[in-house]
Amino acid sequence: MSEVITSGSAVETGGTAAPGRWRRLRPVLLRMHFYAGLLVGPFLAVAAVTGLLYALIPQVDRMVYRHELTVDHVGEHRLPLSAQLAAARAAHPEGDLQSINPPAAANATTRVVLRVADVPADYSRTVFVDPYSGQVRGALTTSGEWLPLRAWFDELHRNLHLGAVGRNYSELAASWLWVLALSGSAMWVVQRRRRGVAALLTPGRSAGRRGRALSWHGSVGVWILVGLLGLSATGLTWSRYAGEHVQKVREELSWVAPSVGTPTSARPAAAARTPIGPAADRALAAADRAGLRGPLWLYPGGRDGGAWQVTERKRDCPTRGDSIAVDPVTGAQVQRIDFAQWPFMAKLTRWAIDAHMGILFGVANQVALVLLALGLLSVIVRGYQMWWRRAPKRTGLVGRGALLGLEPAEAVAFVAAVALVGWFVPLLGLSIGAFVILDGALGWRRGGQREGAAG
Repeated sequence: MSEVITSGSAVETGGTAAPGRWRRLRPVLLRMHFYAGLLVGPFLAVAAVTGLLYALIPQVDRMVYRHELTVDHVGEHRLPLSAQLAAARAAHPEGDLQSINPPAAANATTRVVLRVADVPADYSRTVFVDPYSGQVRGALTTSGEWLPLRAWFDELHRNLHLGAVGRNYSELAASWLWVLALSGSAMWVVQRRRRGVAALLTPGRSAGRRGRALSWHGSVGVWILVGLLGLSATGLTWSRYAGEHVQKVREELSWVAPSVGTPTSARPAAAARTPIGPAADRALAAADRAGLRGPLWLYPGGRDGGAWQVTERKRDCPTRGDSIAVDPVTGAQVQRIDFAQWPFMAKLTRWAIDAHMGILFGVANQVALVLLALGLLSVIVRGYQMWWRRAPKRTGLVGRGALLGLEPAEAVAFVAAVALVGWFVPLLGLSIGAFVILDGALGWRRGGQREGAAG
């Protein structure tokens, strides 16, 4: 939302308007940027604020749950994984074993994750065990790797704790973010291109409060452009509707991360009777022989005697993600997939998602997300400032009929692009379709008013 559109699309350009196609396209981009900024701005602001809070939570999370995460005394030898698992199951016999996370640090506890019926969907019960004494340090309701506090802020950011309905807010924000970022940056670059790079990246000393707001709006928008595009792309992978299409494209292009299977043991009957504790010991020993390093996650093969999966999950840089499948009876490695074997786009997707979550570069990543959220909030506030200082008092809400200024072929191409986007990113397509209808109706009405005045 960079400027308010007047009836003749005569806006501050800082120079002569570019001729030809850009001169016809610019009012369309400007109007769409305005509409979206005005109407989608609140969704983006909520996403920025909740994302900012989420980025600040990891250190607080570790302090709040320090008792569960760490041991009182570091011993000389750890108990076998089977003994730790037995202690966890003695305290919490409910449900089925989902995974085990042995400690990666000397003072850390072992996590035993249980699939139980009395927690919300997508959540588990995690039991924390002292690996030296076998003492159960506590149990928490977790979401993946996230402990309750971080999981609460994660869900706040994703759906405002409104379930499936709330996911529409974050999908709408992620869908429009890249459109607003690219359209606003394109107009800002064209407007300032003759003034040099400094004029693009630094606020000018324009006369008037609105001019200064525009200058800050444009220059900050350029600074955070790449980050906003990354947040938009990764945010769509989690979305309710567009996320399904993104996943299908990734599968068709082989951009998904490969994983070891769960082949049944050569002796499935014996494997099915193998106690889960000794099978866990064998899986961990196989991982050690294979050179896998923590943090490790162990996944049982199920009741049919399938192979256990052991996976490295080091998500910060440098990333590690090797995995093996282990026969639960013999402890032999039956399959291995190294992170180096992943398709490059699968790696890039993982890195981008982890960067979005503030994991990839540790504290530096969190700081970058905080600055990005503050920059986005600044851009939103400046946009509303410009609208409030000009539009309601002088020009009404917005100008009308920019689409009517396009050549027929350009209009057809625009509508076709909207249709394609509408299929792939439904909420974005529906809202752009509403813009097309509204803009066309206002343009038609304005034309009728001119004819009436002329008559």
